Order: sequence, then structure tokens, then C-alpha cells
Amino acid sequence: MTRRRAALLLVRTSLLVLLLAGLALPPGVEAQLAVSSNDNKVMLDNGVVKVVPNPAPDTATIIDLGVTPPRVVAEIPVPGSVVGPPMSVAITPDQGLALISAAMKVDPADPTKQVPNNRLSVVDLRASPPAIIATLETGKGPAGLSINRQGTLALVANRSEGTVSVFTIQGKTVAAAGSVRVGDEKSGPSQVGITPDGRTALVTRDGDNFISVLSIDGAKVELTKRDMSAGMRPYGLDISADGSVAVVANIGRGNGDSDTVSVIDLKAQPPRVVETVVVGQTPEGIVLSPDGRLCAVVVMNGSNKPKESPFFAPNGKLLLYRVDGTKLVPAAAAWIGRWSQGIAFSADSRTILVQNMVERDIQVLRWDGNTLQDTGHRIKTNGGPAAIRTAPRP
Repeated sequence: MTRRRAALLLVRTSLLVLLLAGLALPPGVEAQLAVSSNDNKVMLDNGVVKVVPNPAPDTATIIDLGVTPPRVVAEIPVPGSVVGPPMSVAITPDQGLALISAAMKVDPADPTKQVPNNRLSVVDLRASPPAIIATLETGKGPAGLSINRQGTLALVANRSEGTVSVFTIQGKTVAAAGSVRVGDEKSGPSQVGITPDGRTALVTRDGDNFISVLSIDGAKVELTKRDMSAGMRPYGLDISADGSVAVVANIGRGNGDSDTVSVIDLKAQPPRVVETVVVGQTPEGIVLSPDGRLCAVVVMNGSNKPKESPFFAPNGKLLLYRVDGTKLVPAAAAWIGRWSQGIAFSADSRTILVQNMVERDIQVLRWDGNTLQDTGHRIKTNGGPAAIRTAPRP
């Protein structure tokens, strides 16, 4: 055996050992992680959300999306909440840390109810096993959050306070850096997204139907004078990898009417809503594919309604739209579970994960460029999967 062949064999063997051990690989060949936050505090009882007596701890499931089928790497106790858009998880671009917010907790004075929480957990994804390394305070009801593509700043929308919390990130250290008021206590900041250049953020406000624009300069975050109107109760939001557009899920009043998804043109000065399409009852999760060609929307479709309701349906839907500039063109649809929540794409935009809260599993679907198929594979979670994210691409 030549020295070159021996060296190649050694490299291949080392990579195989790392893969089998589930450890991080060198840049370029490491696993692509998705983190699911799972809520054990509540259940859906014929359309009514009820607190579970003596609930088990909430959990976080770490999934490797870079293999077929996707597999669970680890599952650990981490506080979370189904309240708020299913974007209460964020991962640093280097996949070293996950931040998980917990909007609600069981009321200590009445265990049949929930009250706003103020907790943000910092999870070291490279520890073996992954572990919480810090617990930080946010405003009341922390829900959707995002980390910039530079990996230096995180913003958290506080639904019960009308503010956005600011955190700096340096290595494994996450530190509070103040907050920004975007509305009153009933304005309901739900999700915050950061543009790829790290200079602008958008905040949905489902309480008063606005989308606020924030300016960012380092750790200095300020409210601008620009508020946009997309639809009734803007909730989930995602920004394309190239920063050209944002998509917003408008969840409406939940009274059986069809709801909408809007497109924001971020290249326009100032940014503005330019497209709105009807998608069905309660668009909960919304995400743009890494290649920017698709917008995926989870529509509850009445699956969270009482069975006797005229608006009840036994399943939700996953809708795929092709992104054509600032237009959304229907591409495909598939049946999913009940009370479904978040969505995650693999890095190649082919594998799609959908969280089914009632079934307590994550559904795996496959897109081949023309057809959307349910693979039949399900990832079971210890708790109702309530939020899921992958790392922003640097």
C-alpha cells in the first residue's frame, strides 16, 4: 500500500468513526442540525388546549438532517412552549449553540392554568450530550427569536410585554444587551427576523396587526418609524437567504375563515407588502427554503377545532409555493397531522420536516423539484413538538 493510499484510508476511517459516534465533523462535512422544542405542559382535548396535570419536563430534540432518513442525535430537558409562532428556537450559524425561549409556564398558584414565563435557555450543541449552559431572563412571554448570520446577536419577541429583547453572542457566552419597545402590552410581538446583512429586523405584532421595522448597528437596536400592514394578526415570519423578500403568515381570528400569507419586498425603499395569497385556516408555520425557491406553509385547516365544529378537519396541510420574484405560485400540497406547528428544510431544500403536536411526532416529506411526497418516516418526540429551526447559512 502506498503512503498516499494509506493516508486516504486513515481519513475515511476517521470520518466513519466520527459519524458513527455522532460527533461534530470538520467544516464542510458536519451534520446539519435541526432543533425541535417540545411542550409537555399542554394537550389538545377536542379543540380545547388544557394544562396537563403534573406534566413531565419539556424537551428539546436535536436531529441530524444531513442523513436519510433524518435521525435523532440527542434529546434533553429544556423549557419551551407551544404558545407563539413555532420559531421559538434559533441556532448559531456554526451550530454550536441553540437558544430556546419559553413563553409560558404552569401557574404556581393554579396548576390548571399557564402564565407568561421569561426564560431563554442556552444549549451547548457540541457538548456530549448537549446541555443547558445558561438560563437568561427576557421580557414577559418570550416567543419567536432569531440569530443574525454573523452569529453575534440574537433578538427575542416578548409577546406579553410589547418588547424585543437584545442579546449579544461571543463564543459560548450569551449576554443581555437591553430591549426595544415596539408597542404596548397588547401589541403581541410574535416573531422577529433579521436580514442577512444584520442591519435590519422585522417584528410581527399579532395583537395590533402591524409589522415593525428595527434598525441594527452592532448591539444597538432601535425602532424605526416604518410599520407595515400585511393582514389580520401577522404571526410567523421568515426572510430569504439573499435578503430580497420576507414572508409573513397572517393567522386571522381562528373563526373558520380562510387566512393569508403576505410577501414583503425588502429591496424596495422603504420595504413594503406587495403580495398576499389565501392559504386556508390558520397558517401556523412558515419558512423559505435555503435555495430561496420555495415557501412552505403549515395550515392547521381546522384540525385544532372541536370535532362538532363545522370548520373541523381531521388533518392539516403542508403547502408549497414557488417563489417567483415577489410572487407566490402554488406548487404542491400534502396532508399532515393535527395542530401542526413548525417546518424545517434540509440544506439542499429537498427534505422537509413538519411538527405534529397531537401525534407528538415530526413528519418527514420529500420534494424532488416537482412532486411533494410523504416518506412515511416519523420522528417521535418526548413532548408535543412546538417549534423547530435550523441554523442560518453564514
